[in-house]
Amino acid sequence: MKTVLALCLALIAVPALAADPTTARIGDVSTTFRVLGKNDRIVVDRYDDPKVQNVSCYVSRAETGGIAGSFGLATDPSRFSIACRATGHPVVQGKLPDNEVVFGTAANWAFKEIRVSRMIDRERNVLIYLVWSTQALSKGGSPYNSITAVAIDPS
Repeated sequence: MKTVLALCLALIAVPALAADPTTARIGDVSTTFRVLGKNDRIVVDRYDDPKVQNVSCYVSRAETGGIAGSFGLATDPSRFSIACRATGHPVVQGKLPDNEVVFGTAANWAFKEIRVSRMIDRERNVLIYLVWSTQALSKGGSPYNSITAVAIDPS
């Protein structure tokens, strides 16, 4: 019964994440061959900052394959990298808070999420993007993280 419930929740959650227009799958590479189910792989996704026009963040992360991974029931490792770039002249839309979660994606069907936070160094006019993970029902998220920065014009 628990497996059926988990599968139903996974099937509901996955389309909601895929429907986000600010996210695009750029590509992936297989890292481990699996006889049954998807291979383990590294994926690269693009996230466009919804409040800063012309800034895109590229996040690479591991996805667990196998049978559990094929059904969205595996927990992906908390290892990732981020690179954000100005793809044109960055335009800040409105006033940005000092620290805000701007992107998030599930790393398992219910309890783990990879997040990207945007922070502002107002003294240097730089946006700092931090990728990190959360884990419910545990002692906390992962200490693994990665940062990148994008300079903006003073306003």
